[in-house]
Amino acid sequence: MDLQSAKMIGAGLACIALVGAGIGIGNVFSALINALARNPAAQVTPFAFLGFALAEATGLFGLAIAFLILFVF
Repeated sequence: MDLQSAKMIGAGLACIALVGAGIGIGNVFSALINALARNPAAQVTPFAFLGFALAEATGLFGLAIAFLILFVF
């Protein structure tokens, strides 16, 4: 296996973090809808946005690693 093939495989494996970010974001907003349906007066929206930002950051870190593998090494 040459170096270019290994870089492509490594970048593809690094993009698996994007799947986890999508699942995490879905879980955050499903919990937000569930919480607001049970208690509409609850102030949980800022915590949901914090959870969204943290879940999205993991996906962006995975994407950054994939780009580093492709274009730097």
